[in-house]
Amino acid sequence: MSGINKVILVGHLGKDPEVRHLDGGVAVASFPLATSESYTKDGKKIEQTEWHNIVLWRSLAEVAGKYLHKGKLVYVEGKLRTRSYEDKEGNRRYVTEIVAENFTMLGRKSDFESQEATPFVTKEPTFDSFNNDENGNDDLPF
Repeated sequence: MSGINKVILVGHLGKDPEVRHLDGGVAVASFPLATSESYTKDGKKIEQTEWHNIVLWRSLAEVAGKYLHKGKLVYVEGKLRTRSYEDKEGNRRYVTEIVAENFTMLGRKSDFESQEATPFVTKEPTFDSFNNDENGNDDLPF
């Protein structure tokens, strides 16, 4: 076994997703996600917030740009990635990001009703996960 790199987060968007299109038209979206935990120390409730950099690609990025907004609660699954770059002064900088593979919008349905038909679960298609025969039948018992 080579290892597992799986991240699951539930948190609130810190700002609207920023969607860019790279050369060739590939969409990439990014946004900060806040997760909070609370604990009691010396009889006082302490809340600790962590900020995560979320990155989405292709159709997932387009959907995020259309339906996700600052403050919304979202479930994100993805992989942890660290990349480096050189800043203007020539210093090497490192950034850790969550490259999302899918997300689910959480909260009340009314939070999303003002928008067009809302996909509450979004995922990049993986065609190898379908097990249909040539007649369109699958192995499901229902």
